[in-house]
Amino acid sequence: MIVETLESSCEGSKRKLGNGGDVAVPCSEDEFSNGDINAAPGDSSKRARVSREMTFQDIYGADTLLNEEDEEDDSNWEPVQTPVEFVKWCCVNCTMANPGDMVHCYICGEHKESGILRHGYFASPFCKDTGLTEVEEKCGGSSSATSSTAVGFDERMLLHSEFEVKAHPHPERPDRLRAIAASLATAGVFPGRCLPIHAREITKQELQMVHTSDHVDAVDITSQLLYSYFTSDTYANEYSARAARLAAGLCADLATEIFSGRVKNGFALVRPPGHHAGIRHAMGFCLHNNAAVAALVAQAAGARKVLIVDWDVHHGNGTQEIFEQNKSVLYISLHRHEGGNFYPGTGAADEVGTNGAEGYCVNVPWSCGGVGDKDYIYAFQHVVLPIASAFSPDFVIVSAGFDAARGDPLGCCDVTPAGYSRMTQMLGDLCGGKMLVILEGGYNLRSISSSATAVIKVLLGENPENDLPIANAPSRAGLQTVLDVLNIQMKFWPSLATAYSKLLSEWETRLIENKINQVKKKLVRVPTWWKWGRKKFLYNFLFARMNSRLRSRWLLKH
Repeated sequence: MIVETLESSCEGSKRKLGNGGDVAVPCSEDEFSNGDINAAPGDSSKRARVSREMTFQDIYGADTLLNEEDEEDDSNWEPVQTPVEFVKWCCVNCTMANPGDMVHCYICGEHKESGILRHGYFASPFCKDTGLTEVEEKCGGSSSATSSTAVGFDERMLLHSEFEVKAHPHPERPDRLRAIAASLATAGVFPGRCLPIHAREITKQELQMVHTSDHVDAVDITSQLLYSYFTSDTYANEYSARAARLAAGLCADLATEIFSGRVKNGFALVRPPGHHAGIRHAMGFCLHNNAAVAALVAQAAGARKVLIVDWDVHHGNGTQEIFEQNKSVLYISLHRHEGGNFYPGTGAADEVGTNGAEGYCVNVPWSCGGVGDKDYIYAFQHVVLPIASAFSPDFVIVSAGFDAARGDPLGCCDVTPAGYSRMTQMLGDLCGGKMLVILEGGYNLRSISSSATAVIKVLLGENPENDLPIANAPSRAGLQTVLDVLNIQMKFWPSLATAYSKLLSEWETRLIENKINQVKKKLVRVPTWWKWGRKKFLYNFLFARMNSRLRSRWLLKH
């Protein structure tokens, strides 16, 4: 593990870990004054070495950047004007930066004083937060005391945040949980209709079922530091290790409660996420692999076969690594891949498992962004459900990242809350509905809160048929991806062969129709000048004729 330590720590105050990583030893507050960390008392000629990227505040802030000549001869010195600050506020919904004179985010349209953290997606995105007047919700059903759906949540997970306040907030931020919790509370779903699960920190022994002891220790040691980084985008502060243990502990206990039959299903409202965390590494905002912990705990409780469906827009490379040689856990992931050019680059269709477990890893790698409900549901119908039914799991876990949702700044796809509801409903028919949904990614607060609420309503037994998308033809890219996956996976799941033949015929028919349409377009092609400039051409033609007539009249008179 490489831990990038507190950049403003004193020189000489670092000690080396056994694996070569630097760990910051906190300095006294006096040593942090004005950035002159390395300067001896009273010696103004010695300047601090700045190890981080210079900001406008650093450049214009002051005397620490003046050289010796500037101090000795400042006769030509002129006051430095403060630079104009163009960025004034970051959108609470999507984190995008906006100029100060704008009231609505130019990316997602959210009001700069939106009430989304108080009321979730029920708050108006267009108006300043003035309270919520009315929410029309179907709140019938069981109370929390008799509910068959459990929700795991603990406010201590909100303490996991990036220590250094930056101009652009980190996308994996505490507000993600706040927005979902606010939506559930406003809708009367949780607390109210769902059973709360008491949070506990998972033990080191339980984590070592999934991760190496070195990895577990590497996460735990961050509690002794103000902040640290496992990768450039995977941070930890002094509270992160506990948050990660609480998240894993909630997932483990929910798995036990569901498989034992004390509750029917559950939703783990947890962070940090987990599906990128592998056997010995943390990455992609993830510290411990929550889904893997839940799967192994369920097996310890008696589940012979566990299905993990990962619909996060990023491939769960950590989960795949953990189970790629395990025939008792079937891992199916639907994600953007783009030939390996989309993070984390893994998850090609031909990654099927190893060492006798071939076919127990199924990847549906989308070749482009913009993938929506039709493609996901089509893949569920022709890949996910047929393979899952043949596998016949005792327990289902969903790695539910909502970054494929419409409006997400990282995923750039188009899945709606209705689409997530439909996928949840389709999985609910497996193994008697014993299903645990675990939050992974998702970085547009309005999208993740509406999507998570829709999923939990399905877990509660609601069936909003009018909102669920029906089976429609997928996009051309989506159909091609499904065909590629079937062509590979039918070697391990023979029942897919019939579906592959049928879809291949559909694909060939679509190609023929496209060729016919292209020929038709060529036959009826109009001149470019008419297509692009017919109004301008007509104007110039009439204007020229009018000028010609006027000119003729003038010549006749003169």
